[in-house]
Amino acid sequence: FVYSFTFMLGLPANLLVLSVYVRKARKRGATPNVVYALNLCLANLVLVAWLPVKALETLLQDWRFPAPVCPVYSFFLFSSLYGSCLFITAVTMGRYLSIAFPLVYKRYRRARISCFISAALWALVLLHLGVGLVAEGGANFVSVKDEALACYDHFDASQLAVLLPLRLEMAVVLFLLPLTASSFCTLRCVTLVWRSNLRPAGKRRVLAVALSTLAVFVVCYAPYNASHVVGFVSGENVEWRTYAMLTSSCNVFLEPVV
Repeated sequence: FVYSFTFMLGLPANLLVLSVYVRKARKRGATPNVVYALNLCLANLVLVAWLPVKALETLLQDWRFPAPVCPVYSFFLFSSLYGSCLFITAVTMGRYLSIAFPLVYKRYRRARISCFISAALWALVLLHLGVGLVAEGGANFVSVKDEALACYDHFDASQLAVLLPLRLEMAVVLFLLPLTASSFCTLRCVTLVWRSNLRPAGKRRVLAVALSTLAVFVVCYAPYNASHVVGFVSGENVEWRTYAMLTSSCNVFLEPVV
């Protein structure tokens, strides 16, 4: 139910936001914020495209698709999640720099630089996910447990020995570090805006956007990445990781709002 609900809300919301930013880029040129927002929409739409597969898998508690679909599905699913993490951070840092260092930021406020940064962020995500999926064991993406097939969910001891450290590294590099940067930038934005000469209504609007963005970041991505840390400490693929994925999928309709 959650994945179906997320799909129905996320698809129109992201298409709407995408069209708004495309029109804005055509009229006023592509600013860094527009470039990062477009990449964020792209990441969300990739996740939305695979949500029907996730919904059917969850409903049936069985993998009913051809085995070669599993690694492709897993790759796009997880790359979209971590891509969203990084581009939310990029948007947050852009807001902070535009407030704290407006003159310096304006000098480097070029779409070309933002496109290069976006390409580097995607490369970072795809590299991590590629290594992680290969470490799972090549062709053994679909496994059997309790007479049901599962995609990228059941692992033997040798696979876990490689996979759990990789998951921990992804949680640190692709979530914890971006979260730290986003938290710092958000708190600095709050401080600077609060001390500024903006009207109270303007202050409330800026603060609401900044704090809600950080809240979405934490609520959507913290549970899933916490499962990586717990799994590494306990030495197993934790069962509640599946439920933590539910909150991560909600980012596709929460992020367009903020």
